[in-house]
Amino acid sequence: MQTPISKLLLLFYFLSLTALLGGCSNDGLTYQVNDVASDPGAFSGELNIVGIVNAYSPNDPNLVGIMDKKELQCTTPNCNKLLLPVRYQGERPAIGAEVHVSGTFVGGKLFQAESLKVVANHNLGGRG
Repeated sequence: MQTPISKLLLLFYFLSLTALLGGCSNDGLTYQVNDVASDPGAFSGELNIVGIVNAYSPNDPNLVGIMDKKELQCTTPNCNKLLLPVRYQGERPAIGAEVHVSGTFVGGKLFQAESLKVVANHNLGGRG
């Protein structure tokens, strides 16, 4: 006859084994820019990120800067908007486009997007 403690240990063992065999993955999780931009090294593997296109690189047509959706609430010119650099080898989205990007961090803070989908458009004060 099993004791309650041995049943609990057996359950813990099977749950641990399932977690180890299944691994931890970012697949399916969607992050905001502010969730990942301050410490991109904490994220590995493929990520999904939602943000607003706020800037273009003057030197690289495939590089855009996206900001967190919460930054839409700041309307003063002196807001410190944290931008996440995103490289995408496709059609460049417009300033103000809300995008859902999927990809990985490469070379530190650069996010290499394998896919980019425009899900909405926002007016950023005539900048688009």
